[in-house]
Amino acid sequence: MAPYRLRFLDLAIACGALRFGAFTLKSGRESPYFFNAGRFDRGAALQGVGEAYADAIAGAGLDFDMLFGPAYKGIPLATAAAIALAGRGRDLPVAFNRKEAKGHGEGGLLIGAPLAGRVLVVDDVITAGTAVRESIALIHAAGARLAGLVVALDRKERGQGQRSATQEIAAEFGVPVIAIADLDDLLAFAADRPELVQHAGGLLAYRARYGVVEP
Repeated sequence: MAPYRLRFLDLAIACGALRFGAFTLKSGRESPYFFNAGRFDRGAALQGVGEAYADAIAGAGLDFDMLFGPAYKGIPLATAAAIALAGRGRDLPVAFNRKEAKGHGEGGLLIGAPLAGRVLVVDDVITAGTAVRESIALIHAAGARLAGLVVALDRKERGQGQRSATQEIAAEFGVPVIAIADLDDLLAFAADRPELVQHAGGLLAYRARYGVVEP
C-alpha cells in the first residue's frame, strides 16, 4: 500500500473520521465502519488530508486546470487540496457551489474562480452520485470540461445495480474516478493493526455481501 494511503487512514482514525462498529447507512445497510470527513475539523487534520489528496492526484497523473468542491464537505477538502498542491509549486484556481442560489451581492450558485478548462472535482465519498451529477451539470453549463473526480474513500460497494457509484460515474462520463483509499486498503490496514484486527472479519463479510466486481 502506498505510504500516503497509510498516513490518510491513520489520520482518519486519529480524527474520528473513520470509526468501526455497527452503523446503519442511509441505504439501510448495516456497515461495520463509517466515514465522516466532517471530522477533519482542525488545521493540522485539514493539512494532512490536503496532502493525501495531492499525493493521490499526483499518482493518477491527471491533466486538469482547476479544482471544484461540491457543497458542503467538498468545500474544505478542495481548498485543502489546492493549498497542498500550491505548496508543491502548482498554484491552481479553486471553486465551489452553494446549495441554494444567492439573490444578493455577487449572487448565483458559484463561489471562487470561474469554472474554465478541465475541472477536477474533489469530494469525500460518492454515495448515490446525486451531488456529483449536480456539480458536473454546473461545470458543463459554464462551458468547462470535467477532467475527473477524486474522493477520500471509495467504499467499493454496489448501488442499486451491480456497479458501485464510482464505477457508474466513471462509465457515464468517461472520466477517471480516483480515491485516496478504498475498502481493499481498509481491509489490509485493519489486518495489520492489532487494535483493529477484530474488525477484519466484519469488513470481509461486508465486502462479500455488497462489494463490487472489479472490471
